[in-house]
Amino acid sequence: MATDLLSLEGKTAVITGGTSGIGRALSLGLADAGADVIATARRQAQVDSTADEIESRGRKTLRIPSDVCDRTSLEAVAAATLAAFGKVDILVNCAGIIRRTPTLTLPEEEWNNILDTNLTGTLRACQVFGKLMLERGYGRIVNIASLNSFVALTEVAAYAASKAAVASLTRSLAVEWSKKGVTVNAIAPGVFVTELNQKLLNSTPRGQELLMRTPMGRFGKTEELIGAAVFLASDGSSFVTGQTLPVDGGFLASGVNQ
Repeated sequence: MATDLLSLEGKTAVITGGTSGIGRALSLGLADAGADVIATARRQAQVDSTADEIESRGRKTLRIPSDVCDRTSLEAVAAATLAAFGKVDILVNCAGIIRRTPTLTLPEEEWNNILDTNLTGTLRACQVFGKLMLERGYGRIVNIASLNSFVALTEVAAYAASKAAVASLTRSLAVEWSKKGVTVNAIAPGVFVTELNQKLLNSTPRGQELLMRTPMGRFGKTEELIGAAVFLASDGSSFVTGQTLPVDGGFLASGVNQ
């Protein structure tokens, strides 16, 4: 049945940055689809809170913090997941940061920090967990790209460069790993309301412009990313690899909206 293709029953998923915003929504969404989910991030309190919600859905989890800028912490999550579940089927890379700074005065330290988290952090997680997948001959990796993978938004050059590179890294890993049973894809979210950006989106000219550029006439809800993530994490996407799927309310298709 088609529904069986999208089921994550019996799968084990690790989600970096999986305890807030988009990451939290995907952690709970994959749990609802049947997976045991290890939602990991830097703050233990948020890891514990998300783990409580995963367990309330009848799924298993672990309560291990990590930082994608610290390879050792990712290796600790991998080792604990192997010990508890024996495998990692799915990796979703949601950890990321963004700062708005005019490019002319962008400090190299800020540039390096954003690239290290968004791009190199994604690479670290793909290496650590991808190794386990390649050894088994099966895996689904879903990276989080951005509208900025395709178009520029003013004064976020470091973020845009990192996310364009995440889309490129996704293609490179797909070319290298797909013959070995590991597919690598990405989701490019449009504009989604989270606790961190709610004020900007609802009460600034930048937010008004982003809304105007979205043909559906509204911002996304984080749970509207779950379907794409479940598809790319499931056996329903077995011949899909190296792709970046926009979930953006039509933003990238848009020219003139009025």
